[in-house]
Amino acid sequence: MTTLSSPVTRLLKDLNIAYTVIAISLDSERKPIRTLEQQIAEAGGNPACIVRSLVFRAGSGRFAVLAIPSGAQADWAKLRRRLDERRLTLADPEEVLTATGFPIGAVPPIALPEGVSVLIDEGVFAHAKVVIGSGVLGYALELASVDLRRALAEAEIGQWAKA
Repeated sequence: MTTLSSPVTRLLKDLNIAYTVIAISLDSERKPIRTLEQQIAEAGGNPACIVRSLVFRAGSGRFAVLAIPSGAQADWAKLRRRLDERRLTLADPEEVLTATGFPIGAVPPIALPEGVSVLIDEGVFAHAKVVIGSGVLGYALELASVDLRRALAEAEIGQWAKA
C-alpha cells in the first residue's frame, strides 16, 4: 500500500476514516482525471464514483469549490443564485493553487482553507465508494461515501449538477 501524507490524509486520519491511496500515472499528454477514469474503468469500476472538485472564482473575488460526480456538468445558474453572484468563472490554475493550496487535478472537497465555500452535489453519494483528490498530484483517495459525507459536515449538499 502506498503511504501518502497531505492535509487531506491527516484530516481523514483525525476523523478515523479509512481510505486507500490510488497512484495515478501522470502521462504528459493526458490530464490526471482522464487517466484516473481510465484506470478505474480498466479495473472494472465505475468512473462516475470519481468526485471532481471544481474551483470557481466569483465576481466578488471569493472562491467556491463544487464537488460533483465525474461526467456531470455544473448548473451554473443554480450556483450563481446560491452564491448570490452575478459573475462566476472557473478559476485558472494559479488561482486554484492560491485559493485552495492544492494544484488542479488534486483538489479535494475537504481540508480546504476557511473562506472557501464548499458545495456538494448529492449525486456524489450515489456510490458506496468514492474517489477524491488527495491534495497531491498523481494520487487520489478511495473511501466510503458515508465517510466522505461525515468529513463534509460543514459543506452544503444540494442539486448542483444539470439534470
